[in-house]
Amino acid sequence: MNEISNKWIGTNTIRPDGADKVTGRAAYAADTSMPGMIWGRVLRSPHPHARIKSIDTSKAEALQGVKAVVTSKDIVEFPVDKPVALGIQDMRWMSRNVMAREKALFHGHPVAAVAAMSEAIAAEACKLIEVDYEVLPWAIEIEDALKPDAPILHDFVQFEGKPSNIAGTLEHKLGDIEAGFAKADVVIERSFTTRPVHQGYIETHACLVSVLSDGKTTIWSSSQGQFMVRAMTSLLTGIPQSSIRAIPAEIGGGFGGKTIVYLEPLATMLSKKSGRPVKMVMSREEVMRATGPTSGSTSTVKIGATKDGTIVAAQGVFYLQAGCFPGSPIRGAAGCAFAPYNIANVVSRGFDVVSNRSKVAAYRAPGAPIGAYAVECVLDEVAEALKIDPLDLRIKNAAREGTKAAHGPVYPRIGLLETMESARKHPHYKAPLGKFQGRGVASGYWFNAGGESSAQVNITEDGNVVVTTGHPDIGGSRAAIANIAAELLGIDYRRVSVLIGDTATVGYSNLTGGSRVLFASAIVVTDSAEQVIGQLKARAAKIWGISADAVVWENGEARPSGDHTGNFPTMTLAEIAAKATETGGPIGAGVQLNTTGAEGGFSTHICDVEVDVDLGIVRVLRYTSFQDVGRAIHPAYVEGQIQGGAVQGIGWALNEEYIYNKKGHVDNPGFLDYRMPVCSDMPMLDAVMIEIPNPKHPQGVRGVGEVPLVPVMAAVANAVHSALGKRYYSLPMSPPKVLEGLDEGTLQAAE
Repeated sequence: MNEISNKWIGTNTIRPDGADKVTGRAAYAADTSMPGMIWGRVLRSPHPHARIKSIDTSKAEALQGVKAVVTSKDIVEFPVDKPVALGIQDMRWMSRNVMAREKALFHGHPVAAVAAMSEAIAAEACKLIEVDYEVLPWAIEIEDALKPDAPILHDFVQFEGKPSNIAGTLEHKLGDIEAGFAKADVVIERSFTTRPVHQGYIETHACLVSVLSDGKTTIWSSSQGQFMVRAMTSLLTGIPQSSIRAIPAEIGGGFGGKTIVYLEPLATMLSKKSGRPVKMVMSREEVMRATGPTSGSTSTVKIGATKDGTIVAAQGVFYLQAGCFPGSPIRGAAGCAFAPYNIANVVSRGFDVVSNRSKVAAYRAPGAPIGAYAVECVLDEVAEALKIDPLDLRIKNAAREGTKAAHGPVYPRIGLLETMESARKHPHYKAPLGKFQGRGVASGYWFNAGGESSAQVNITEDGNVVVTTGHPDIGGSRAAIANIAAELLGIDYRRVSVLIGDTATVGYSNLTGGSRVLFASAIVVTDSAEQVIGQLKARAAKIWGISADAVVWENGEARPSGDHTGNFPTMTLAEIAAKATETGGPIGAGVQLNTTGAEGGFSTHICDVEVDVDLGIVRVLRYTSFQDVGRAIHPAYVEGQIQGGAVQGIGWALNEEYIYNKKGHVDNPGFLDYRMPVCSDMPMLDAVMIEIPNPKHPQGVRGVGEVPLVPVMAAVANAVHSALGKRYYSLPMSPPKVLEGLDEGTLQAAE
């Protein structure tokens, strides 16, 4: 194939879904309806921890307008003593998360669901369900769950040979940690805490499910993977996957929080029982109480360095909340924390802690921001002790090609050093600061991923192109795929339509998450397009009566080459398509692969803040992200991903947190009291895209969506320290905390 001309790759083409979204025509899951549709509602536990002794649904079933009621007996039970893995999820926990079985384990845990002719009737029926609870002691915070007398959530969870709320551990080791610290001239050890924060997607969970009398099931829902929806619903309801068709709607945000199911299995069983289509839509309060935030954490990081700034040893211990079932992202915390640095001696440990909270879900580089927050803050203290510029310390110790990482890999060509050096040279790093203003820097890493993906490329009768992939688009994948297909085929991008297929129309594709979608889908689309180009050349050769080897494809046209150069007029894609019937039929190709070759991503951030010492408010004045993006296929979308990560991290650092009351209930389950940043809180967020192409990918794609969140909390925390001369070791740095930590001495030092 000829070299790519790069007419479309790297350009900000018009977004294919843009007009529908800004005009309100885009169809989301809650917009779906069907004739005969009824409504489902969930009854949720009023207790954070309670044994369910009995459930009586008879009064609800007798209420006029009620068509079905389901409880845990309608959901497939997976015995707790045998793991049943589906991707990174264990169905033992999923089955008990969508519907409480032996115990209710958090306030808001589903205990029953009702389908009725209206939402009001369904809500009334939920009130009529009688549940006999034995209320049990609960533990909300990590420190409470780890106390010797803490209530044990699961008797089958063992740690060091006895029941425990520590549900799992992970450890990475490199070198000799004791020998490393013995060489250090400076050793800094600090402990940190972060609070759980929600992904904050604007669209709440919703679905419509229709189960026919023959068991054929159709699910319309917003998720980060329709194949995940099909598989999980099948396992939890007992309906074969071959009988389930999952159709993806547009998605109003996910950030990892829509990689599991909550409503779909319940709606499926309600539809199966009632014989009617069932629609379910969560309220914002239900989302905040009963869907996965990311983990809160307690961490301790110890770093040793020599006088010249060489880091010789690093140790981290990270305790992360899993919620009520095992599965916190300790892999991201322990694996990514020290990954940006070339350190000979490392020990990094993660502990998975269950407590009476809703089960955590992925949140953009899950676990990695927690690890980076602790490590990057301690690095700043090491730099301060050694009187070394914080960026110079990072540059001196930066991982590069050939560095052995504690979590396993030896790095290939990476762009971390370029992000750090670009930050140091940038005008932002040299700009003057005023009173109570400070500047912080931090770096971060995420693994990135490949995995299973499928695509089809078909030529229409009028010579245009339809590309179908299997991944919900939450980051601009359709626009980027249109750029790639247009580039490969040599046509205008406006002639390419990109569709997201459902589980019945495209081959299996794994979740949208982990910064894998464009990496993986571009590979299968490229392979499919190359096959289509081969077909187009063969069709032209047939028309001309020459060998296909004597045809080349350039700029959207077939041209005779070699001895046949100039003997025939070129044929455009449209002209070949017009003759498809007489030359062999439809033109198209599909590819299904388990893609490989993904490489990790790195980023370095600079943050400027100003602290209002009278009100305790921290305001971000300027923010610049420097990221190795591999190859920016659609730069505007890449910039948007980087800006979005910065906003979310700033919220995590300064305002966002779950607040629990004395009853074990979430006290701020809505956007009025759960304080997410809005546009008026933010300055212009600058993104500097550094392109170090991934050599294992046909377009050099590296994956960009996870990394932008990883360094943010640390950069903000370091900036606050710079502004005040005081460090806060607990997030968020909300006004009450900032004021509490200030004293006259601190203010005088800052002045």
